[in-house]
Amino acid sequence: MNALSDVNFEIQQGQFVSIIGPSGSGKSTFLTIAAGLQTPTSGKVLLNGTDLATQSEKQRLQYRFDHVGFILQSSNLIPYLTVSEQFKLIDRLAHQKFQEKEMRQLLDRLDLKNLDDAYPNALSGGERQRVAIAKALYHEPDIILADEPTASLDSTRSFDVVDRLVSEAHDLNKAIIMVTHDERLITKSDVVYQIDDGKMQKLENKETVESHN
Repeated sequence: MNALSDVNFEIQQGQFVSIIGPSGSGKSTFLTIAAGLQTPTSGKVLLNGTDLATQSEKQRLQYRFDHVGFILQSSNLIPYLTVSEQFKLIDRLAHQKFQEKEMRQLLDRLDLKNLDDAYPNALSGGERQRVAIAKALYHEPDIILADEPTASLDSTRSFDVVDRLVSEAHDLNKAIIMVTHDERLITKSDVVYQIDDGKMQKLENKETVESHN
């Protein structure tokens, strides 16, 4: 049995695209293939014209680091590092100087000003997820993959996180893909795809999405 079959998907810079579907439908598998974490048994995965499926694991690793940002279900912050130290670690791994100005601009943009010395356990769930968004944007990726980024948040914080992702896509000209099972969160999407039993279809408009509820 194929986890995904007959999948055709595209996203442009400046777009916020949602992928909906029930648990086990293939959404997370799609993201891991899109990120080059898995290779498809057939077909191509093109990012900026580069076919990830033909690259070596070392090449894909470097490509992910340079061009792909991730936002996971939990904020995935390192508990014993302050907010600023989370960013310093990224630069250390990249063997480059700490970009403090860029970090502060991102934190200010996401309403996280004056929290750079805070540890994750001192932040609210929404603040931790906004730090995760800032980390995903920090190294200027071409595409950001968000896997159920609001799963651990209440409704108010969930809508806030989605609003911020939409803003980052449009204002910073980033391609952002959000996978979610919560169809309340997709109303501001530029494009919506649905995956069901491993098959993907593009839903043409909001009315089409609502008809699937």
